[in-house]
Amino acid sequence: MSTLPTRPASAVGTFTPRPGAAPMARQVLAQARMEARLMLRNGEQLLLAVVVPLIVLVGAVQGSDRLGLSFDHPAIDVFTPGVLALAVMSTSFTSLAIATGFERRYGVIKRLGTSPLSRSGLLVGKVIALALVELVQVVVISLVALTMGWQPAAGLLGVLLAVLAGTAAFAALGLLVAGSLRAEATLAAANLIYLLLMSAGAVVLPISAYGGFGDVVRWLPSGALGEAMRGALLDGTVQLRDLGVLLVWALIGGVATARTFSWE
Repeated sequence: MSTLPTRPASAVGTFTPRPGAAPMARQVLAQARMEARLMLRNGEQLLLAVVVPLIVLVGAVQGSDRLGLSFDHPAIDVFTPGVLALAVMSTSFTSLAIATGFERRYGVIKRLGTSPLSRSGLLVGKVIALALVELVQVVVISLVALTMGWQPAAGLLGVLLAVLAGTAAFAALGLLVAGSLRAEATLAAANLIYLLLMSAGAVVLPISAYGGFGDVVRWLPSGALGEAMRGALLDGTVQLRDLGVLLVWALIGGVATARTFSWE
């Protein structure tokens, strides 16, 4: 009488569940992808991230030509670094503040706090998402500027340091606003601050265009970021003073956020 062959015990599946979280790197990347998709799918965020800076770039160049404004460099070379700085500010400050404010209102952050993703992982995911969106902004704005005759200096290191320091400073300030105000107040405050800094914060126009007021705005994060970008893309230099100003704002915003941020 024949018998059926049997498999060794080691080859037989037990179907025992193995609960556990995914590796931290995979969690962070998944969070970053989700954050970036949400930012780019949101019409208001996309408007702030890409459309408004492009409108400012084209309008500033065309307006300077018609008004006969003169600079030490061609208008497109002067305005493009400032518009790139404006794009960094729009994403790392305004978009982040508004998104975080409504995430607090609807309990999203509170629910994420109960997931295996740690708070530090959540913040790292947001930072990576900001970097991905800023990369898209830089590519799109640069391509448009190049078609308009932009000739940037070889200041890649200065640009990279300016973007990193600017993102850190404005992200800390954006989280400070979002973590201390209600969602509707955050929406109003973030947009108002954005408009004020865009028009009077020396981010698009160089500090020399503000006369004596330039000695004040150079210490604002907008002025420091704009000057750091212009130094890198106009002269190929690293503006250490402006980078230092941005790092001080990042430290102030980070400490204040850590003390006041409310998760719900």
